[in-house]
Amino acid sequence: MQMDNLEEARRQAEICNACRYCEGYCAVFPALQLHRSFSEGTITQLANLCHNCRGCYYACQYTDPHEFNINIPQVMAEARQKSWETFAWPGGIARIFQKRGSLIALAAVIGFAIIFYVIRALKPSGGEGFYAIISHATMTSIFLPAFLYPLFSLGISLRRYWRKVGGERITWDHFKSALISAGKLKNLSGGHGDGCNFEEEDRFSNQRRYAHQAVLYGFLLCFAATCSGAVMYYFLNMPGPYSIFSAPKLLGIPGGLLILVGCSKLIQLKLKADPELGSARVWSGEMGFVGLLLFIALSGLLLFALGGTGALPLLLDLHLGAVLAFFLLTPYTKMAHGFYRMAALIRNAQMKAES
Repeated sequence: MQMDNLEEARRQAEICNACRYCEGYCAVFPALQLHRSFSEGTITQLANLCHNCRGCYYACQYTDPHEFNINIPQVMAEARQKSWETFAWPGGIARIFQKRGSLIALAAVIGFAIIFYVIRALKPSGGEGFYAIISHATMTSIFLPAFLYPLFSLGISLRRYWRKVGGERITWDHFKSALISAGKLKNLSGGHGDGCNFEEEDRFSNQRRYAHQAVLYGFLLCFAATCSGAVMYYFLNMPGPYSIFSAPKLLGIPGGLLILVGCSKLIQLKLKADPELGSARVWSGEMGFVGLLLFIALSGLLLFALGGTGALPLLLDLHLGAVLAFFLLTPYTKMAHGFYRMAALIRNAQMKAES
């Protein structure tokens, strides 16, 4: 973390620790009060615990034009982004994506779609549906390493994070506490249940929380759909395409719809949000990631709706290109923030148990 960002975060944390007016808001403030001084590791932990609900900013009596000029949402957003860029592996890619995320995501989708278009020249000898266009073996040989790479990269990044924040051995109670908080997205309620203040005016709503929940549970349903398809293919000798009443379709279609609705709402809120209460320099990276996720859901649903038409090969190229871009960019996009937030919630559960 750059020293000026660290010093500013430390200054504001010390003022908040003296005031304590916001202690009933999100998990950041009770965690903040456990400290008398703020190391870089402590600031990193607090920043990743912050969900940028912005409730504290509108409650604070020391915001601009007061001389203290407190802006906890912004200073935590800057510290959070810096931590992700510092811990990311390989280093440097995350910083580039945050600045040019929308352009990189678009170029990656188009580039990978062209590759799949070329691969289609190697037409398989058999198969039905998608597999009559690109063989199952070809898809597996591309997507298996593409799925394992972000897991390996994120594993290294999270290990660096855990060392920096002084994390200890994780018990089931720590994990359970964090899992419940993440499942409910409790910190997006603002601590008082009225939700985030994510529009450019003093107004609270739970729209951002519900949009995040739609994306989270939609993603989990789509992941379950993919896993069920793998089980049916490899263990039940039931190759695709699958009927609408099969597990892959019953899980994947509602999952795709939830992602589509959630991402659309998040983009709408992002366009209305006050940029002074976040990290404006990463706006392109955040929008690029949400836009990429939205396109994957949309192209996946179009594949289902238009699967029997002449549009199938082109849609398949674009969908597979988007999914491959998503996997390879995951360690450097906002997708990584879910893993960091989970780690921060686990560390927070440890610190509460120790206090």
